[in-house]
Amino acid sequence: MGSDIRKDLRMGSRSFTKGLPGGNKIRVIIREIISWILVFAVAFGIAYFVDTFIIINATVPSGSMENTIQVKDRMIGNRLAYKFGEPKRGDIVIFEYPDDVNNPNVKKPKLFVKRLIGLPGEKVEIKDGQVYITNRQDGTADGVLEEDYLKEDWTVSNTGYSFDIPKDQYFMLGDNRNNSKDSRFWEDPFVERKEIKAKAIMVYWPIDHMGIIRNKNKKDADK
Repeated sequence: MGSDIRKDLRMGSRSFTKGLPGGNKIRVIIREIISWILVFAVAFGIAYFVDTFIIINATVPSGSMENTIQVKDRMIGNRLAYKFGEPKRGDIVIFEYPDDVNNPNVKKPKLFVKRLIGLPGEKVEIKDGQVYITNRQDGTADGVLEEDYLKEDWTVSNTGYSFDIPKDQYFMLGDNRNNSKDSRFWEDPFVERKEIKAKAIMVYWPIDHMGIIRNKNKKDADK
């Protein structure tokens, strides 16, 4: 295959330079090489721009987001989602791990993927496997948070937590509460607005897991 491509390129170069004086042949070949370099440079530039400013790639290495996202699923996040709007409760977000961000010895914080549970100014309490939210900032009534996306009954580290969320910060939990390193356990339990990099939108690998990521309860998604 590689030899066929090289042969085609040589044939193409001959067709461009056939009948030209030696000096002109060299100039034509140089122009052809430069044109290919420009094509690759532009392609690389577009890919870099898209990956830096429009989408982000992330992987969940554990089962913390099951069954919504499976172990080692690769996903795409939309970097623009929160450029024109605010993060909402129930969003699955990609963000920099707060304890890495606050550690001066960590140069590149790990990316985490969790579900956004608490908004700035709210109080989140965890009692007997349920999340209670008061002083809600999204117009909904205070009380128990309805969650139909949990993997199973929540039995591990499921009570005795209380968090008052500061301004411009958010509270995160995994969907698999029995096996998730999330806001309950971090030294800094909150994620700053600037640390949120994208909203997770779809899983693209493996192929049999490919699909849009559900960011809401089923009943809310049906509305």
